[in-house]
Amino acid sequence: MSISNWPINQRPRERLIEMGPQALSDSELLAVFLRVGVKGKSAVDLGRDMIGHFGSLNKLFTATLADFSTINGLGPAKFAQLQAVLELAKRALGEELRAGITLNSPQAVKQYLQLLLNNKPYESFTVLFLDVKNRLIVCEELFRGTLTHASVYPREIVKAALSINAASVIIAHNHPSGTAEPSLADQTLTQTLKQALTLVDVRILDHFIVAGSDTYSFTEHGHL
Repeated sequence: MSISNWPINQRPRERLIEMGPQALSDSELLAVFLRVGVKGKSAVDLGRDMIGHFGSLNKLFTATLADFSTINGLGPAKFAQLQAVLELAKRALGEELRAGITLNSPQAVKQYLQLLLNNKPYESFTVLFLDVKNRLIVCEELFRGTLTHASVYPREIVKAALSINAASVIIAHNHPSGTAEPSLADQTLTQTLKQALTLVDVRILDHFIVAGSDTYSFTEHGHL
């Protein structure tokens, strides 16, 4: 049955307007995004199929166009819409960071980094350069590696921080094929960068590792 034939109080769009998006399930939120289903399936059914196929929202969001299009009813148009929504969310969070909420809302930093790093099939080492008021100056991917490794050079990070006149940094990288738990190499690198940046009076506020829906914070775990 088409959603338009459902009782009004059961329709996802109407429930979202009345109760807020938090009241909807993942499949219902996807139904609002999709607007229409396919023959024999409502938009909610199609949303449920999407989550079942990919296993999670994060895997859906990082799917390639080829994978996305394997589901009946989905194709380049919906893929482009989804990528646009994700990019808008990323930019909105970036605006918050540039407004200076970095320390007041670490969750916003995590969300921003998940959107930024989670869809990359390679290991990306990214640095958020902050001013004296903890506002984001710029976010740069400084090193790019393979599926499991990226070579990082502390000297280049120090040079970049000085050239941008950053007062502090947040460093982050992803584990495309693993968990968010830091390796021994990650821990050693963090301490090396902390020592190198301290020499030029630049603080490391945190080091985040992103892997799927998990994000590990060195500061939260007492390692910085």
